[in-house]
Amino acid sequence: MPLLHGTTLLFGLNLLDALLTLVWVRAGVASEGNQIMARLLEIGELSFLGAKVAIGTIAVLVLLRWGYLKLARYGLAVALAVYIGLMGIHLFTGLSAAGLISSTALQDLAYWSRAVFAVFI
Repeated sequence: MPLLHGTTLLFGLNLLDALLTLVWVRAGVASEGNQIMARLLEIGELSFLGAKVAIGTIAVLVLLRWGYLKLARYGLAVALAVYIGLMGIHLFTGLSAAGLISSTALQDLAYWSRAVFAVFI
């Protein structure tokens, strides 16, 4: 995948994550898992979105600037894998909110996703 496509996808997934998080939190379906971002969300939606967009923009600029390095391409691949996993969590959250899967299944997913992410973080 060309670097520009990968970084564009990463930024788009970051933005989609932010928007879906706002939807789920405001609907009372889920909470923000990142404590720093949860604090920003308590301050206001614009603070939360501004921080998410700023982080995504900085990540894209860094990756584009140093994209010729193997480490940057590896970092992009890892970041995309994490965000694709997060999209899966958002999908299950939406299915649970719609009553299409049980809350027990969602709790099991949350437990296993935390375990998997703990390995990488």
